[in-house]
Amino acid sequence: MADAKPLYETYSRSPIVFERGHGVWLETPAGERYLDFAGGIAVTSLGHTHPHLVEALKSQADKLWHLSNLQEIPDQTRLAERLTEATFADKVFFTNSGAEALECAIKTARRHFYVNGQPQRYRIITIEGAFHGRTLATIAAGGQAKYLEGFGPKVEGFDQVPFGDHEAIKAAINDETAAILVEPVQGEGGIRPLPKECLRGLRDLCDEHGILLILDEVQSGVGRTGMLFAHEWAGITPDIMAVAKGIGGGFPFGACLATAEAADGMTLGTHGTTYGGNPLAMAVGNAVLDVVLEDSFLTHVNDVTLVLRQGLASLKDRYPDLIEDIRGIGLLTGIKCAKSNADLVTAMRNEHLLAVPAGDNVVRLLPPLIVSVEEVREALHRIEAALEMLSPKSS
Repeated sequence: MADAKPLYETYSRSPIVFERGHGVWLETPAGERYLDFAGGIAVTSLGHTHPHLVEALKSQADKLWHLSNLQEIPDQTRLAERLTEATFADKVFFTNSGAEALECAIKTARRHFYVNGQPQRYRIITIEGAFHGRTLATIAAGGQAKYLEGFGPKVEGFDQVPFGDHEAIKAAINDETAAILVEPVQGEGGIRPLPKECLRGLRDLCDEHGILLILDEVQSGVGRTGMLFAHEWAGITPDIMAVAKGIGGGFPFGACLATAEAADGMTLGTHGTTYGGNPLAMAVGNAVLDVVLEDSFLTHVNDVTLVLRQGLASLKDRYPDLIEDIRGIGLLTGIKCAKSNADLVTAMRNEHLLAVPAGDNVVRLLPPLIVSVEEVREALHRIEAALEMLSPKSS
């Protein structure tokens, strides 16, 4: 007899249905309101139903939804020009997701060495605890057993080293190494920022050995850390970078950015996509940049971050039996739990506050970047209520 459930059972879903959202708030059909500090896992960068994004999508929907990349798409060119003007990059390839942006980044690095007479250079050094996506190549890059199990032989060409072990990275470089791939802040891995000096050291290592530095800024990019991209805090630039999530504000698309030199092998016919960079996605992407590139936007992110971090530090001091540490940069924040992170996520949800579990027993707080100081304080109040319910003092 066939299973009555029509969906793949690959998610553990909370028993809530949301009907509408506005800003940092979500609402159920019954009218219950939840403060959204999950942000669709760092996706809804400008909150729910942001008027500028809604208008951009509606306006484009009335004109043209889709074209293949066999025709010119003017808004795609415009968005690429804006991204290259705002970053290190010279070239952009638009994708449908973060995983595809990482696939493009991996292919770009390998192809660069192929066309420059070093086809043996295809291996990529990655960091233990990383998460780069769910495709066969990106689960191999992440190297986590729980994502690799049952999917056949691991895709060849990835060498994992321990987090924060610079000497291990140096030792892993050999004549087959094409690149080092890292997240400036590990998201799924437990909101673990790579220290600035480590990122600078990786840049120096890549320059010394003539290999490429690839950054995965799918979760940390587009203002999430208080800079446009997290690597800017370290004062370095990559050769290739994958972005997604916040760049679409909820519309699914990503991008691979690269220097002209790193992308020199990505010539006619070497890579492609059917949906990537279509008119709907590009209209929304340009609208997101309209907001994020405003002069005061990142100042606001850093201001509300200060309030959030001070409040969380106070809660850590008052609930040392429940909170071990507060981690992260900007509004990519983690609560390292002394007990079960799942219990804290559930207790917060009972207070009508949404958050996201992560590795290393961490709860992620990923609010929309437009969150107000008052909404941050309300979230802190609800976190405190959740902690009080879990505290041994209240039992």
